[in-house]
Amino acid sequence: MNKANGFLISAPQSGSGKTTVSLAIMAALVRRGLDVSPFKCGPDFIDPSYHRLVTGRPSVNLDGWMCGEAFVSETFLTNLVGQTIAVIEGVMGLFDGIGASSREGSSAQIAAMTGAPVILVVNARGMAASAAALVKGFAGFDPRVRLAGVIFNNVGSENHSALLKEALACHCPEIFCFGCIPRDESLVIPSRHLGLITAEDNPLSADFIGRLADSAERFLDLDRLAGLGFDSTQPADSIRLVSGVEPVRIAVARDSAFCFMYEDNMRLLREAGAELVFFSPLNDTTLPTDIHGIYLPGGYPELHAVELAKNVSMKESLRAAVAKDMPVYAECGGFVYLTEGIDASDNQLPADFVGIFPVRCRMLPRRKSLGYRQVELTEDVSIGTAGTVVRGHEFHYSEIGKMPEEIKHCYRVSRKGVMLGVEGFRIQNCLASYIHLHFGSNREIAGTFVAACKGPI
Repeated sequence: MNKANGFLISAPQSGSGKTTVSLAIMAALVRRGLDVSPFKCGPDFIDPSYHRLVTGRPSVNLDGWMCGEAFVSETFLTNLVGQTIAVIEGVMGLFDGIGASSREGSSAQIAAMTGAPVILVVNARGMAASAAALVKGFAGFDPRVRLAGVIFNNVGSENHSALLKEALACHCPEIFCFGCIPRDESLVIPSRHLGLITAEDNPLSADFIGRLADSAERFLDLDRLAGLGFDSTQPADSIRLVSGVEPVRIAVARDSAFCFMYEDNMRLLREAGAELVFFSPLNDTTLPTDIHGIYLPGGYPELHAVELAKNVSMKESLRAAVAKDMPVYAECGGFVYLTEGIDASDNQLPADFVGIFPVRCRMLPRRKSLGYRQVELTEDVSIGTAGTVVRGHEFHYSEIGKMPEEIKHCYRVSRKGVMLGVEGFRIQNCLASYIHLHFGSNREIAGTFVAACKGPI
């Protein structure tokens, strides 16, 4: 049995302040000299970017619906090795997932899979005894989830804090109060769409991170938090690195425009024999040399559209790679970058992109798509053979024009058993989609892509 310290920070609902509280706790523990291993429940890319900024370590997504229990346990323990304490930030409300009657995709599911004790961040604004009633309901809702304590956030005064602690002690004596954090608008992180602005576009200053740590030190019982432990009964699988062969060099875009990628996708590609070479479509003039494949992850290319459009030599380098039949895999923002460009709209300047796919994009004032997706491949492509099933997530505010019929459509997409249509477009050996696939949902994906980069499919 592997013994480790750590906890999962969740909340009754989104907007309770769990990201700010998570970052404050991480910052304070790091300042104390502890090695913090950060994790994020669900498919989100933005919160992990802040985790990395504060802890100096990559934050790994834990998603029970996309990846299943065996992989979640494996990646959790693999990334916990040698670390002092795990801090897992939840997603949405504690029990909110893909459906109302299932725990799939929820923070509660991850708590049950990892054995992590849960700290509930409650937005206590306008509440006193009612806050204890809320906590009591969460504590008894699912016996597989251990609610270890609560942090009251947005507390109005010392008297308000005293009332909250009294109510909790009276009605939920088994639930520990780890602290009460007062309202502080200066510690709010700006948001865009449904999430925060990325750490790449809004890097937190050392002073801001210091004030987060100060807040945690002043208002929370960090000693008791750091002492929380959980038992993980499943040992991490040994890493299956491919040895004795020449590594396959795969160029991976990574900069402010392309920063949405699952760390596990990178890990699984390496384990399959890939040497990952990171490059910037914003700042580099050409692709890295001696590469065998290209991975263009998601991000916010629309925010950097003018700069991307001006980098003509990079666009030419990508077009040449596709013309040579090099395997290229692109998702969401990476897909948008491979279209003809973005049209002008409110707050969006027009820009011409790589032009592999003969469509243009436009930004919408409202969200176009959000949610989990299951993909079945309908043709043999660089990431798998026909019939292969893989899971992922879709979230974007852009839409493309009608894709010509002669362009191969390689994905059959569904959600909760309901068919959503066909997607996954291929030109030569270039595969692109709006869907962020998690390679942990089907380990064959990484190996197949690496094999494809060695030669023809």
